[in-house]
Amino acid sequence: MPHPELYILRHGETMWNAENRMQGELNSPLTEKGRRDAARQGAILAALDLAGFTFLSSPQGRAFQTAGIALAGVADRIHTDERLREIGVGDWSGRLRDELPRPKGKDPFLAQYEIAPNGEGFARLKLRCRAFLADLSGPAVLVTHGITSSMIRGLVVGEKAHAIQTSHGGQGRIFHLKNGDQFLLE
Repeated sequence: MPHPELYILRHGETMWNAENRMQGELNSPLTEKGRRDAARQGAILAALDLAGFTFLSSPQGRAFQTAGIALAGVADRIHTDERLREIGVGDWSGRLRDELPRPKGKDPFLAQYEIAPNGEGFARLKLRCRAFLADLSGPAVLVTHGITSSMIRGLVVGEKAHAIQTSHGGQGRIFHLKNGDQFLLE
């Protein structure tokens, strides 16, 4: 299924990101670095022609705070969509990652999202992201979260979405998805 052109932003660094805590449904404010991350994204977007684009954000505070900074002067209106929220981590919300079990495998930190007690898990996240993408009617700028961004990008461009390595899932950067390809804007 072809998808519209997308620019995907991850929220800027938060206090809990800096502390290496699982956030999930909970929220912590952006750090000064996080506000700089969002401003950097705004500078990238300001140089683009975004006529005809819709601007959508996760309603979670850290993403909406990022959207307010990154989209200032770019978007007249920012819509929120619950489906752009971060993967739920259930009982592990607010917990330090180093205190949690670390499954064996290629990416033990990523695997923590799948095994979090009472968490959402990747299968349900995938369904949520598919439904979101199916409802898009045109090009959009999305402000979301690291795991949700990764899932959306994987659904749109396939495995090559994960070939680009970024620190902290792209904070301060933008993923551009067009015609089945992904580009990293820094």
